[in-house]
Amino acid sequence: MPQDRTFADSRYAGALAALARDGRLRNLQPREGIDFVSNDYLALAEAPRLRKAVMAAIESGTPIGAGGSRLLRGNCMEHERLEAEAADFFGAESALYFGAGYSANFAALSTLPQRGDLIVMDELSHASMREGARASRAEIVETSHNDSTTAADAIRTWRAKGGKGRPWIAVESIYSMDGDTAPLTELMDIADHNDGFLYIDEAHATGVFGPEGRGLSAAYEGRANVVAVHTCGKALGASGALVMTTKLLRDFLVNRSRPFIFATAPSPLMAVAVAEALKILREEPVRRQRLHDLIAFAGGKIRAQGWTPSGSQIIPYIVGHNERTMTLAAALQRRGFDVRGIRPPTVPVGSARLRISLTLNVTGTDVESMLAALQEEAQTLKA
Repeated sequence: MPQDRTFADSRYAGALAALARDGRLRNLQPREGIDFVSNDYLALAEAPRLRKAVMAAIESGTPIGAGGSRLLRGNCMEHERLEAEAADFFGAESALYFGAGYSANFAALSTLPQRGDLIVMDELSHASMREGARASRAEIVETSHNDSTTAADAIRTWRAKGGKGRPWIAVESIYSMDGDTAPLTELMDIADHNDGFLYIDEAHATGVFGPEGRGLSAAYEGRANVVAVHTCGKALGASGALVMTTKLLRDFLVNRSRPFIFATAPSPLMAVAVAEALKILREEPVRRQRLHDLIAFAGGKIRAQGWTPSGSQIIPYIVGHNERTMTLAAALQRRGFDVRGIRPPTVPVGSARLRISLTLNVTGTDVESMLAALQEEAQTLKA
């Protein structure tokens, strides 16, 4: 028996050793230094209004845990109130609240596309979208990043081969590792002309872009062929995610989505926090404006250094080599800036990078100092 255990342990140790040799071994690090890594874009995670809303809910008797799945006793009035308010805020017919963005994407894409349908997925789509698509009964085709022509061609080819179902074009509105935006207008036209759906992961646009922070899908939400996912753990400062869709598709998810049916419901306190965050988006537009000012300021500094800003709050600094990326990140961390390295498989092989995130947890002075330090450390690394 000990020999069997040793054999099993050696397999795990060997896999970790291989990651280390490739510069891809990961470990958990504490929160230290000035924040250039989090997704707390509007600095709501520690906002007094969210604290007060949650504390008031606790005082009024809101339970900490739901105690079961939504289909059992876990369906709380806080969940239903949030879903109603979110549908009104984002302009959709209906909403369904999940415990995390990953589970929301996985649930929607594994459940809604049907056998005989086609999922047309951008090659840089989030892992949760990929896993959900793989778990579905639909055919999947991957298209070149942000290339609407290849998306249209993929649907045309599928139809020519006898595809009879409906195409689902699945994209992120802002890509989490590159910070660039999807051509939503072109993709919406393609979906409309092919009796298809447009599926939009708004994780990094919610709260930051669109009127009142309603995301880049704001012009399309409410259409019967649009499904949008708004993550609540990034700019909204809480946790969970809202799938915005029609009442019909919401009911289908409630009845057929295994990640919804068999999971304990999100904490009712988180539903309270998200509802308060939506109110903040409406009532404190200055937060969004300050972030856009910071994005513009950083963009100017970046251009002056000779590289190209993304145009959003997510700024990739491509290094390429895994170990060099982590060495550069460590150098910045020693100087007091919390910047993290991103390596494959999160990004394509050969494109390891620093993912610099702009939030209201930093000032323009912080940005200027970090970029100066980055320039110095990058030059040292090249020497």
